[in-house]
Amino acid sequence: MIIKILSIAPEEFDSFLKTPLIKRNVESSNLKLKIIDMRDYVKGSFRKVDDSPYGGGVGMILRCEPVINALKANMTDNSHVIIMDPIGKRFDQKKAHEFSKKEELIIICGHFEGFDARIYDYADEIISVGDYILRGGELPSMIVCEATMRLVDGSMKKESIIEESFENGILEYPRYTRPSEFEGKKVPEVLLSGNRNKIIEWRKEEAEKLTEKYRPDLLKKTDS
Repeated sequence: MIIKILSIAPEEFDSFLKTPLIKRNVESSNLKLKIIDMRDYVKGSFRKVDDSPYGGGVGMILRCEPVINALKANMTDNSHVIIMDPIGKRFDQKKAHEFSKKEELIIICGHFEGFDARIYDYADEIISVGDYILRGGELPSMIVCEATMRLVDGSMKKESIIEESFENGILEYPRYTRPSEFEGKKVPEVLLSGNRNKIIEWRKEEAEKLTEKYRPDLLKKTDS
């Protein structure tokens, strides 16, 4: 799988690419990650990527030229193009699985007050990470990238993914490690019993309790 991220601020990805887990995933799996500077696709020495909106208004808008030129220069017949924008569909674990099956994913990061509306015509999907506004799409693109790339074959052990929150429609069960007692709080006896069947049953029950307490909306989705 290839993930290409189109941005006007590629330097924001420097630390992301150096993160041990990200770097290891790229080196050990069938995944390639490429950051593309959209300013490189603008004519003129000033590399101007924004302009004021027609009709007036506050802020600046990303111009068609840098975005579309960068996209056309880097997309292939196998590219699945997404735009990071608050107007889009909410990103979740199910969508991460969908993206992980793509041969090539291109993520376009917004900036300023948004995109020239004609740019949306070139996207297969518009994706949001939440109902809030950030200064750009770089952080959201990292979220989508990390959630997707860890599902690519070879990135992680499949057993590690199966029991995670949202994989089965509910939250993950509570986890404990040493010491078995800390400040009077003890690890549940069942986890120390060695009885695998009882442990599995306990984990299932506790996962349902946690979901009911913190994310009851997930249980409603499971029932529907």
